[in-house]
Amino acid sequence: MGAFGAREMKKRRNKFRWKSLGRKKQLLKLWTKDPLEGAPRGKAIVLKKKGVEQKQPHSGVIKAVRCQIVKNGIQVTAFVPGTNSIKFIDEHDEVLIEGVGGSQKSAIGSMHGIKYKVVSINNVALSELSKGKKEKPKGT
Repeated sequence: MGAFGAREMKKRRNKFRWKSLGRKKQLLKLWTKDPLEGAPRGKAIVLKKKGVEQKQPHSGVIKAVRCQIVKNGIQVTAFVPGTNSIKFIDEHDEVLIEGVGGSQKSAIGSMHGIKYKVVSINNVALSELSKGKKEKPKGT
């Protein structure tokens, strides 16, 4: 390198930036692939109810809903916790979803590919609906 070799040095440094994993994630914007975009919870509209089979050693059907997140239109599958709680959900209801809490935002145990769970339906908590303390609003 000579007295005017700064451009060449800068080019070489840019090439080696891609070796750093953190820098690569930052440049490719891999952190934006999260459907909730970093938020702890998100509103979604229910498209349909479905049953998902469990992974191998277990046998059973997990009650889940396919829903579309309001703020970006991404469709996700959300698990409905509680016995007979799926009865409270209808199509086109507005639900609040959150992550199930798996490590690195992944599924838990035998739930295949389900990363989210339903917390409330039409601004009423699912736990209170299942206990019978509150009723789902009729107007929405």
